[in-house]
Order: sequence, then C-alpha cells, then structure tokens
Amino acid sequence: MSMPLLDLTLWRRWQAAHQGVSASQADESAVQEQVVLLVVSQYLSGMRADAAVKAAQSRVDLAQALYDQANDLQKHGVGTGIDTLRANVELQNEKQRLLEAQTQQKVALYGLARLLNLDPHREIELADSPGFYKTPDINTAQSIEDAYGARPEMKTLLARARAAELARRGESESRLPTLNFYGTWGEQGLSATSAIPAYIYQVTLDVPLFTGGRIRAGIAKDDLEIKKLDAQEADLRSLIALEVKTSEAQLDAARHEVDVANLGVNLAHEEVAQARDRFQAGVANNIEVVSAQDALARANDNQIEALYRYNQSRADFSRAVGQIEYLYSK
Repeated sequence: MSMPLLDLTLWRRWQAAHQGVSASQADESAVQEQVVLLVVSQYLSGMRADAAVKAAQSRVDLAQALYDQANDLQKHGVGTGIDTLRANVELQNEKQRLLEAQTQQKVALYGLARLLNLDPHREIELADSPGFYKTPDINTAQSIEDAYGARPEMKTLLARARAAELARRGESESRLPTLNFYGTWGEQGLSATSAIPAYIYQVTLDVPLFTGGRIRAGIAKDDLEIKKLDAQEADLRSLIALEVKTSEAQLDAARHEVDVANLGVNLAHEEVAQARDRFQAGVANNIEVVSAQDALARANDNQIEALYRYNQSRADFSRAVGQIEYLYSK
C-alpha cells in the first residue's frame, strides 16, 4: 500500500477538479436554458397562431352576419345587389384568412411536437392560450447585477478561472517537499505451514532539487490561461449587459405596443358597429362596412403581433438575466 501524507499539489489538483465539475454543471445549465428558450419560443408561436385562428373565426362570423344583413336588405328592396355581392366577397376573403391561420396553427404545433419529441399522431392542445393576452409586469431593477450572478455561462467561466488559479498554486507548491508512506505485507516460506509474515513499512521525504525550470514554465502557462479567462469574463460581462439592456428596452416597447394595439382593436370594433348601423339605416352603402372590416382585420393582426412580441421579449429578458427555466417551469 502507498499513501501520500503531505502533498499540497494533490490537494490543489483535487480542488481544481472540483471546480471543473462545477464548470461542467454550469455548461449543462446553459444548454438547458437554450433548450427552454427554444421550446418557449415555439410555444409562443403556437399561441400566436391560436389567437390568429380565434380572431379570424370571429371576423368570419361577423362577415357572415353582415352578408346576411345585406342580403336581407336586398330582399326587402332597401339594399342593392352590389352591396350583397360586396359583403359576400368580404366573407370569402375572411374565410380564406381563416384557412391560412388554421394552417399556420397546425405548422406551429407540429414544430412544437418535434421539439418535445412527441408522437406525431398525438393531438396537442395549448393550455395557456388565455395567458397570451396578459401582460404581467416584470421587475427589471438590478437586472444586470442579477444576470452576472445567475447566468450559467458566467458561472462556467468563474469556475474555470478558479480551477486555473488552483492549478497555478499547485505548480508553485510543487517546490515544497512531499511526505509519503509505503508499506508491504505478505507470507513467505517454502510451504503454507512454514510461511511466516514479512512486511516493510517506510516513510519517505522527497525534496525537489532541479525542477525550477519546469515549475516556472507551468506557472507561466497557468498565468496565460488565467489572463485568457479574465478577458473572456470581461467580454461576457459586456455581452450580458448588452443582452439585458436590449431585451429590457424591447420589453418596455412591446408593452406600450400592446396598449396601442388594444386601443386600435376597440376603435375598430366601434367603427364596424357604426358603419353597420349606418348601412342598416340606409344612410350609406356597405363600402363603409367593408372598409371597417378591413380595418378590424389589420387591428387584430397588430394586436396579435404586439402580444407575441411582448411575450417573446419577456422570454428573452428572462433568458438574459438567467431566470427563464425558473420562470417557465412553474
């Protein structure tokens, strides 16, 4: 048997290896966060497509009602054939938009199933669709400082830097003597009955004498590694700050876009209602109604895109501060 009694280099190697394990675990967390962001983005695409289908279906129902209204007015001699034809054209246009939205919804769900490695024949239903229309506030105070401590990429670099520093200390401490214990034990003899135990125990003290050049070379190599990691840390800090500030600005802008888009949808609904009343009263033809329907379609698209940008910006901000897995694993 052999056992080192005093060898600081082995202790430093163990400490450096422990930091290597921490770095590997942080790398694993970084990959997990990337996967979470990818799945969340695809899920948000599915929610956007689902919202588009619901909006398109609502417009189809409205277009059908307006067509029925124009047809009824024509039967009673109040409306004209061109009004009915114009309403029918708008109805068919809305049905086409509905088909396009349904196709986009299927494609988004197929992509989500592929990411989750689900059975392609399995039907997927998004349980959080109502949450697509919510815009919860996010605390952005101290976000950069939080990101420095939470981002797994930063944890990886810090662990590698500590491992390099420990390796350097181990090289420096290899100048010191080492104390080792050795021992053997066995049975010796011509036969089993005549065998006697034989053993040797010894303690050795090894003193390095001509290793200065090798030690200096090892220290210089570790110094270069530490400088490289320091440069990478400074670059990563700048990148994290840029990602946090960019995502924060995008999140703030998206929140205001949602407010404007919601107001636009409300105004578009009001415009449709007034145009419909004017057409019913015979004050105007249904050109105003068709124009209001087109305005409502644009307002719906703007609202859905604004909500999607807000939710995606929220996910990007959570990823930038290293909290995406915590936020979306609830």
